[in-house]
Amino acid sequence: MKSIVNLAIVVGLLLLLFIGGCNSYNGFVDADENVDQAWSDVQAQYQRRADLIPSLAKTVKAAAENEKEILTGVIDARTGASNFKELINKAKSPQELQGVGEKINSQINVIFERYPEIRSTNNYTTLQDQLEGTENRITVHRQKYNAAATKYNKKVRRFPGTVFASIFGFQERDQFEAQAGSETMPDLNELN
Repeated sequence: MKSIVNLAIVVGLLLLLFIGGCNSYNGFVDADENVDQAWSDVQAQYQRRADLIPSLAKTVKAAAENEKEILTGVIDARTGASNFKELINKAKSPQELQGVGEKINSQINVIFERYPEIRSTNNYTTLQDQLEGTENRITVHRQKYNAAATKYNKKVRRFPGTVFASIFGFQERDQFEAQAGSETMPDLNELN
């Protein structure tokens, strides 16, 4: 009878060990997949940045070039308006001076109608907002990755998980780390 009880105890312990091993293995798999998913989310944000920023920069550059042409036209028109100085100096009566004034006003109205409002400043602001938002998204996803990696690493290192992790070949995962020197604030004078 004692041997049956001892056998039952051994079988029970082996069964508990087997169930514990299965639960640990499944927990490691889940945690490992969460780390992979979190890293994929970081990669997705990098891809978003790679797709979005060049397109926005091209749009802003094209708008700035267009507005450069508009600004050149406005400057040329103003130069033409300054030619009215000669007419003002030649005016001999208030009526002639008023006629010159009407021509100047007419010229200014043509300029305003021909040239729309300059908006490149808004485009640059939008680009800056998108850059900041994109970098913030990347930061958030890096933090989520680090949280998932930390949770996984705790499972791998804690007892009895560490025993099962070594049996099943699960190893700690690296955290996202900043590049060397990035803890130092850039000197804005050197960026020019």
